[in-house]
Amino acid sequence: MSPSGSLVAILPCNDLDASERFYNRLGFSRPDCDRPAAGEADTYRILSNRQGGYLHLTDAVEGWLSPGRNPLGLYLYLEDVDAAAREFQQSAEDKPWGMYEFALSDPDETLVRIGWPSRLRGGGNRSSATG
Repeated sequence: MSPSGSLVAILPCNDLDASERFYNRLGFSRPDCDRPAAGEADTYRILSNRQGGYLHLTDAVEGWLSPGRNPLGLYLYLEDVDAAAREFQQSAEDKPWGMYEFALSDPDETLVRIGWPSRLRGGGNRSSATG
């Protein structure tokens, strides 16, 4: 349960299964007790990373998400940016705005940035990941 005042994104998806698998790779999942019984609709999914992060996935209305035109974006604050970057075969780097981050797209081309403040990283600022 999120604390009072929390804001959680509700993300429309063309393929809920593909999107859920993508966000599973970022540490978000839903407990078995939240899965519907066989034969019941599974059109809304509440995922959690067990660190206070939540993401709701819902079926997109037809025509909402067109390839190459998805205007949505998410930012995941994650202390171990490099581990997430390795999971997606990406490289993170310090950005001029003070974040150590990388970006990728989910199955519906939602921009997903994963980062952590450069000043909070051990060893000071670095220009790019080292492995």
